[in-house]
Amino acid sequence: MAKKILIVDDEVHIKMLLEQTLEELEDEFEVDLYTASDGEEGLEFIRSKRPDLVFLDIMMPKMNGYEVCRVIKDDPSLHDVKIILLTAKGQEVDRKQGLELGAMMYMTKPFDPDEILRVSKELLEL
Repeated sequence: MAKKILIVDDEVHIKMLLEQTLEELEDEFEVDLYTASDGEEGLEFIRSKRPDLVFLDIMMPKMNGYEVCRVIKDDPSLHDVKIILLTAKGQEVDRKQGLELGAMMYMTKPFDPDEILRVSKELLEL
């Protein structure tokens, strides 16, 4: 069964860069990539498709990444969804809040593509 990765970000160029980075996993392993453009769309996808890993921006329209993370972690049926917060917010207080809400990792933009691949493989056990 293919692993599913969801990228939730309202910035088109960030989604494209992440997709280009993660396409290497599609080619090498059984991984399917999906995208969403805001928190509500991302949460709807998570509830219906249950991705294995989510790259989640924090500052998005409709529903921010912290809210999406909290809803996912408060729902026992979604407890296995792994979340990486990927954001421009680099303050320690933001990182701490994200991790306290249940994100497995907190990464800041701009991101290192090699690091994105390394943590994705690690979390998906590829």
